Amino acid sequence: MKKNCIFFFLFSLFVFYTYADETASKTDSYIYNNIVTSITGAGTPYTEENYVVFTAKNNSRSVGIAFDFEHYSVIHPFSLRRIYNYEGEETDSWYYYILEKPKKLNSICYKLIIDGLWTIDPENPDVVYDIRNEIQLSRINLPSSEEKVTETTEEGFTRFIFKGDKGQKVRLGGTFTNWDSWIYELTEITPGNYEIKLPLPPGKYYYAFYTGLESFADPANPKKAYREDGKTVSEITVK
Repeated sequence: MKKNCIFFFLFSLFVFYTYADETASKTDSYIYNNIVTSITGAGTPYTEENYVVFTAKNNSRSVGIAFDFEHYSVIHPFSLRRIYNYEGEETDSWYYYILEKPKKLNSICYKLIIDGLWTIDPENPDVVYDIRNEIQLSRINLPSSEEKVTETTEEGFTRFIFKGDKGQKVRLGGTFTNWDSWIYELTEITPGNYEIKLPLPPGKYYYAFYTGLESFADPANPKKAYREDGKTVSEITVK
């Protein structure tokens, strides 16, 4: 048993380093660099354009990830992103892995390999139980190609999407309106589906939806932040 564990650990390290830097080589370098730059820390996985972004805290020597659609046969290594101040001193760092979104999949189950140990993602609350193999797995649901979400369109607009009860008055406020929510109101395209397009210049923005006096973050956008008053808002980067 001990020999088998040692063999498996060495095999994991071999696979880990064999696949180093594969993400950058398979991903368009411009898009890849923009996604890396937009990562602000470790958190729940999220989709960005045609990619899925996984992150982890830098409190271990190595982090890898294995996916269900590959039958957990390949360990993909995370890269380490370091942040420096103007004096060249490191101020923060975290691990990340960028996956090109698999086609025809509605969700991805995965396991992390942290310092050679297989585990669920501590940053992801979405955990499922694999009855057949009697193990827990982390999961991320993927928006289908037909499902509309808040995003930057090819026409240069940022399209904000909200789904809720029909017949509502849904407004939009954010850093681009100085948090004035009475400037923009979403249009109900179909019953319960609201939308508005804005020509926002490139940059990072924070926003929230409003109904009446109540504000709330975009339910379909996993990138969240907190205002000074403690309210949860959503984050989007326009490129």
